[in-house]
Amino acid sequence: MTNVLELRGITKRFPGVLANDKIDITLREGKILALLGENGAGKTTLMNILYGLYKPDEGQIIVHGKEVQIHEPNDAIKSGIGMVHQHFMLVPVMTVTENVMLGVELTKNGMFLDHDKVAQRIHEISNQYGLEVDPHALIKDLPVGIQQRVEIIKVLYRNANILILDEPTAVLTPQEVEGLFKILETLIKAGKSIIFITHKLKEVMSVADDISVLRLGRMVGSIDPKEATPEKLATMMVGRDVNLIVEKQPAQPKETSLEVKNLFVRDERQNLTVNGISFEVRKGEVLGVAGVQGNGQTELVYALTGLLPIDSGEVTLLGKPIHHNTPRQILESGVAHIPEDRQRHGLILSFPIHDNLMLCTYYKEPFARGVSLQQKAIFSNAEELVKQYDVRTPNIYVNAGTLSGGNQQKVIVAREFSRPIELLIASQPTRGLDVGSIEYIHKQIIKKRDEGTGVLVVSSELDEILALSDRIAVMYKGQIMDILDANKVNKEYLGLLMAGIHPSETMGKK
Repeated sequence: MTNVLELRGITKRFPGVLANDKIDITLREGKILALLGENGAGKTTLMNILYGLYKPDEGQIIVHGKEVQIHEPNDAIKSGIGMVHQHFMLVPVMTVTENVMLGVELTKNGMFLDHDKVAQRIHEISNQYGLEVDPHALIKDLPVGIQQRVEIIKVLYRNANILILDEPTAVLTPQEVEGLFKILETLIKAGKSIIFITHKLKEVMSVADDISVLRLGRMVGSIDPKEATPEKLATMMVGRDVNLIVEKQPAQPKETSLEVKNLFVRDERQNLTVNGISFEVRKGEVLGVAGVQGNGQTELVYALTGLLPIDSGEVTLLGKPIHHNTPRQILESGVAHIPEDRQRHGLILSFPIHDNLMLCTYYKEPFARGVSLQQKAIFSNAEELVKQYDVRTPNIYVNAGTLSGGNQQKVIVAREFSRPIELLIASQPTRGLDVGSIEYIHKQIIKKRDEGTGVLVVSSELDEILALSDRIAVMYKGQIMDILDANKVNKEYLGLLMAGIHPSETMGKK
């Protein structure tokens, strides 16, 4: 079978880091190559080299048997390579047609943009590949799954034969994932070739024709999907055995920890994003909040942690109202918060690790005496927590910004879990993390539950919600569609709720 793409000996160095070390990769014509690896394994760097965003220090790029020089994305596009980024590169206030033609504008009479001709081409591409997109729709009015189709149409409009898909299912419902996989089948039948980057091992096994694994900037091996298991793949990625199943005993829920009644919250633009929701979290249980990102989950967490004002409604912690409290007052009430944006809300990246590990209590003993910080106590605390929570760092004095994403998350978990808490709010707790870090964070969350803490987990990863939760609340457009026993629903049922469809009481249940 013909190879449409070969990367030979690709090497890329950054100051103090060997990101790619003599990597060889082959993509077969009309096949899907899954590229796996932990955070920092070199996947993104490699794809940025292929798409012309970085220049390799060494190595060759061979397309259809001929070496090509790719210095910028236009060179990649001319070579028939297109990339669909994890975070879509679309202009929300523009139409589908305007987004597709952006950068390759087609004109008539040498003056006017030819929207009609581009829209006609979009119709043709949509029909050929089963993409079903309205060329005249505004991007901001489209669901995430349809926006992704627009990104795929963009690269096909530019005549790409090699498609790079970076974490393409990260923000999709189960039904949208199934739809994407059908589109991939159609693309492959039409002779396209695809590089598929994902953290989701089961997806790899269901769509890939070939699997290659990177670790620490090197190619550690390839495996036939027929011979692969999630456990084998995880071991190749991490270099050790990884337990992919969240082991937990049945919950032993006790009294109510958090109670939310008829909560309304507006975002910073004064749009109503949380629309009259009510729920409770009991001590010793995990309530998971499922939903496609952007349906009010972020604003819910911000309101519960004091980062956004509450429009109306009641929030009580152990029977005491906290809905008018400041973030510090909420924290002192016994609330721990793992924020969805660890770099913006969880850490001060320019501060050393030892300071980040006492940010919540820096003004209290033993870290402060009056206005004086007690460095010995601060350092001792950091040394103990780094060891206890397995934070991989040269020492406690380096800045938090130098750590990998997984180790940054461990710093937040160590800080939040090392003080007495009544409620844990964990928002997207493993976003962007590799399987090893995910395993660790999940264990820590369940450990807190088993110690009697009430836990609220918000995640757009449905597998994570199903693995951690005892009960599941599904949010759609700021409202709770339903609250369900985690042991009595399946992905299909939850996926319909996440899309705003309320099935009958028996539909999709086990």
